[in-house]
Amino acid sequence: MLFSRFFRLASQDMAIDLGTANTVVYVRGQGIVLNEPSVVAIETLNGIRRVKAVGNDAKLMMGKTPDSIEAIRPLRDGVIADIDVAEQMIKYFIEKVHGKRRMFRYPEIVICVPSGSTSVERRAIRDAASNAGASEVHLIEEPMAAAIGADMPVIEPIGSMVVDIGGGTTEVAVLSLRGLAYTTSVRTGGDKMDEAIVSYVRRHHNLLIGEATAERIKKEYGVARAPKDGVGETIHIKGRDLVNGVPKEISINQAQIAEALAEPIGTIVEGVRIALENTAPELAADIVDQGIVLTGGGALMSGLDEYMRDETGLPVTVAEDPLTCVAIGTGRALEDPLFRGVLITA
Repeated sequence: MLFSRFFRLASQDMAIDLGTANTVVYVRGQGIVLNEPSVVAIETLNGIRRVKAVGNDAKLMMGKTPDSIEAIRPLRDGVIADIDVAEQMIKYFIEKVHGKRRMFRYPEIVICVPSGSTSVERRAIRDAASNAGASEVHLIEEPMAAAIGADMPVIEPIGSMVVDIGGGTTEVAVLSLRGLAYTTSVRTGGDKMDEAIVSYVRRHHNLLIGEATAERIKKEYGVARAPKDGVGETIHIKGRDLVNGVPKEISINQAQIAEALAEPIGTIVEGVRIALENTAPELAADIVDQGIVLTGGGALMSGLDEYMRDETGLPVTVAEDPLTCVAIGTGRALEDPLFRGVLITA
């Protein structure tokens, strides 16, 4: 008994928020120890593919690689798009967390999955983690993990609503008594917002910008609604002129960014409305009191909580640490016996 407890402690059981944009790793007893982009750089030499870089180093290469190197995001819309590359990425992160201690390399792992993922997609995630060195793999649905991480009363007979805006999907769920009373997964998130900015700049300014530039614009200047003065801050962006084919710099303002983001944000709000329409009356009454909690990287967008408050008529708050909410919740489900019942073991 003592040996097994020591082995479990030493093997560093971990919870992984395997996100489309970032992978966050939580280790039992230590908290969050790793937060890196979900990107893998693959180099092909003489027909042989090998991993050149993972995480932060690989993200720096995106859009700037020669023909022999390809920067891949193995997850799209919250699920694994390339299982071999995802396996390599999970293996890299496990080894990075474990360091040099090769003796204990079979941890128990809890991974969060989108609530709308299919059994085939869940099996792919489970297999990737098992092949990467996990002794036991449990899954937890993303909105449940987000709610636990945001300190919502998920084990009480109280209805509460969480909206987790990730890179690939937005998870909307009504929770009560350790379960999801209603959940919907909207295939719109940070990636769709980036694409909307790229598309807007191309359409209105004949300028082609990359994903990394669009992401920077969204993070630094993204707003859910146009500023009161109708302009807001002005941003200088560089890209390739589609008319002349040469590099060029243009200026756009925050009102134009809000216009570009109107469609993906509208899709997210529509997903929230649909969830509210399908909520049982008693749970709906609780949500009027409890309000809606926003988590995920998308929750950091300026003015999004106010916009959603106006559209739904309900109180809307942003979780204390929206970026790591899901990872913290997944970690608590791993550590705390109170939450073990929310894990999917089959």
